[in-house]
Amino acid sequence: MTDFFEFESDFVDSLRCIPMIVRMKLDTCGVKLKLNHWYQFSEAERKTLVNLPCTTEQESQEYRQYLQQKVIEKTGKPAGELAIDSQPAWEVVENIPVEVSNKAAETGRKITQQQWADLTNIQRFALIKLSRSSHENKNFLPALQEFNLI
Repeated sequence: MTDFFEFESDFVDSLRCIPMIVRMKLDTCGVKLKLNHWYQFSEAERKTLVNLPCTTEQESQEYRQYLQQKVIEKTGKPAGELAIDSQPAWEVVENIPVEVSNKAAETGRKITQQQWADLTNIQRFALIKLSRSSHENKNFLPALQEFNLI
């Protein structure tokens, strides 16, 4: 089973929300999955989406096909599409995204470039997602703590 973040612990047992590992896979394969789609999946289907690999181009295509098939089965139409970034920000270790630096500053913290580089891709992805103004980012500070950044 895939490891989840501690800051996700209030919902990962039931998978009632889309965990970061799946959100990263969605960005990787270019599918805009809505929460109402997620709610229609069975627990087994949700676990499959958590555990299916999505790192290579082939895996990404297979993940996308599986996911879109499930969405069509449940809703009658495919989920929306996202542009796939050829060099996503979470893979760039040399530069901390501005939104992450700004969010850290809002909490009175500073992330150094070395700290950013030492994080895993999924940790960097989580901080990027949690720092966006469109996201309920109550978990930003707990993520900083969990990733030993403060």
